[in-house]
Amino acid sequence: MGKKIRINKAISDCGFCSRRKAEELISQKRVTLNGNTVNSLATLVDLDNDIVEVDGETLKLKSKIYILLNKPSGYVSTTSDEKNRKTVLDLIKVKQRIYPVGRLDYDSTGVILLTNDGDFANLLLHPKNKIPRVYKVRLDKSADLDTLKQLERGITLNNKKSKFEKIYPVSRSDKINFYVECIEGRNHFVKNMFQKIGFRVLKLHRESFAIFKDDIPIGAYRYITENEVRKVKSLYV
Repeated sequence: MGKKIRINKAISDCGFCSRRKAEELISQKRVTLNGNTVNSLATLVDLDNDIVEVDGETLKLKSKIYILLNKPSGYVSTTSDEKNRKTVLDLIKVKQRIYPVGRLDYDSTGVILLTNDGDFANLLLHPKNKIPRVYKVRLDKSADLDTLKQLERGITLNNKKSKFEKIYPVSRSDKINFYVECIEGRNHFVKNMFQKIGFRVLKLHRESFAIFKDDIPIGAYRYITENEVRKVKSLYV
């Protein structure tokens, strides 16, 4: 007998989707275990011996794959889109089923990671790990740095104390373009922070996420090495 694991992790380990998405599929009664509909998120499975199916598709363990994409504008960071917009998967030619780690908005650009390793995705996204992200933002009007520094000190956003780790101008005389460092991964977090104090973000580019930087052209991607994966785990686990 192999090792038994929770069914949402098993689905994620097979590269089908993230653990959170797997929980949604289970609640929608779309997952079966040895022919029986799974009704509990606490269900344990042994992928070496049990048959897990999603919408009739049998899942199998796959080799882990990790990709860094420098996302262009005009793509959604999901595996599918109800509006039939292009997704980041349209930019990547791989046979394995992979999914984005977190999101960048449709009109935002920069570093986004894709994988079929649910544990790695969870490590990068879990708030307790405080994974650093660096963004370059362009505002809709000139901003005094002293005004923006309140975002370092912290404000209340959606009833939660929220802050940037650092904010600084791209150049000494620039009052529109700024760098932002943060460890938050909430949807629209950077845009909402600026909007809260009266500024609109016209452009947002993620320059780095964890140890990964935008060192490839916009629209290009590369495979992340095993050494890089190990480095991330050593730094943030």
